[in-house]
Amino acid sequence: MPRRNICSFCQYDIPIGRGIMYVRKDGTILHFCSKKCRNAMLEQKKNPRKTRWTKVYGQE
Repeated sequence: MPRRNICSFCQYDIPIGRGIMYVRKDGTILHFCSKKCRNAMLEQKKNPRKTRWTKVYGQE
């Protein structure tokens, strides 16, 4: 059974065959469901707990 990935930013499930896999120089693998999540985490450096459209919004 193929494994579903979870978005590193918004914590939603990524369907099989979709999304973006980003590998950092230190070997950390990040999975993103969309370009919106990738830009928010890597370029804008947003906190997912303070972003309304994420699954973890308001959790501490």
